[in-house]
Parts: sequence; structure tokens; C-alpha cells
Amino acid sequence: MPDAVHRGLGVFALAVMTPLLLLLAAVVKADSPGPALYPAERMGVGGRPFRCFKFRTMIWQPHGDGPAITMDGDRRITRFGKVLRRFRIDELPQLINVARGEMNLIGPRPEDPRFVDFDDPLHRTVFTSKPGITGLTQLAFVDEANLLGTDGATADRLYREVILPRKVALDARYLSRRSWRLDLWILARTFQAVIGGTAVIDESHVG
Repeated sequence: MPDAVHRGLGVFALAVMTPLLLLLAAVVKADSPGPALYPAERMGVGGRPFRCFKFRTMIWQPHGDGPAITMDGDRRITRFGKVLRRFRIDELPQLINVARGEMNLIGPRPEDPRFVDFDDPLHRTVFTSKPGITGLTQLAFVDEANLLGTDGATADRLYREVILPRKVALDARYLSRRSWRLDLWILARTFQAVIGGTAVIDESHVG
């Protein structure tokens, strides 16, 4: 879908879902101290970083202390945060980013700039497109925390050396095959993932 279509749909969805977003924000604040939204720095199109909005799912750490990677059973995750993460509801505020033209509804996964390597041709390829709220990589790695295990000493290395290359390769394959039909298929699988709270595809679904 063209970027203008993504943005138009994002504006419409944001307007319709504002009451729900406000309700969820109130529950996040009531569940634990801190702001309702977490503005995570992510890499956007052309390698330009931006603030990607999510509902806060962890205990509030004003200075960003703690590991960048979320592991299985991470004790920083709040009670309501577990619910938000299970059903991917924590990503709904990214509709703000879509309305602002920073993201698309469907696209590559928005990555933490600390893990982006522009010396890698695949990384450069992926960041020729706006990231998406959902996409093949987002669906295939819904259970990423489980893949990382519980050992904080090895989680960062495992992510960089094993998981990240698989994500970037999948995003690159998506961009080479992107179409209306594929995007609609991804949207259908996204609703399935939200209902089930688990991954509904694997890396073999594209190429």
C-alpha cells in the first residue's frame, strides 16, 4: 500500500480508537507509577531515528537503566504490562507515529538504533522503507522473549548474533515481495495473533 494510504488509515484508526487508548492509558498509570506511554527510540526510514510510542509495560526507570533486551520472565514487566504484551496491545499508540508519517501500518520492524549496522547491506535495504506496526517479522517473533531465555549475560549477544540477522533477512525478503495481497494477508494474521497472543507464522512464509 502507498504511504499515503497507510497514513490515512492511521489517522482514521487513531480517531476511532482514542477512547480505548485513553482507557488503557489510565489502567497503565493505575497499575504502576510512571507515565502511560513509553517513547522508545527506533530507527526510521533513511536511517533517521524517531520516538516510537508504546504503552509502558515495565516499571518506570527515568534514566533508562537496565538491559535493552526483554527476556523471558523479565521482572521489570508490570502486571498489566504482561497482558498488553501478550496481546500486542502495547503497540497501539504507534498509530500516533503512523498519523505523523513516521511509520506505516505494515512494514519492517522498527529496530533499536543500538542494534543497527549500516555497514551491512541488508540493514541498509531494510531502512529504505518506513517501519510498520505489524509485519512478517513482528508476527514471526511475537515470542522473542522466550527465544532469548532468562540469562541476561548472554541475551544481548544471542539477539545480535542469532535473532537480529534472521529478523533483518525476513524484513528484506518482505520488501522484495511487498504487495497489496501480502499486506492484507499480514493484517489478517495480525488479528489472529492478537486474539491468540502467540506467533502465527514463521520465517518460511516469505521466500
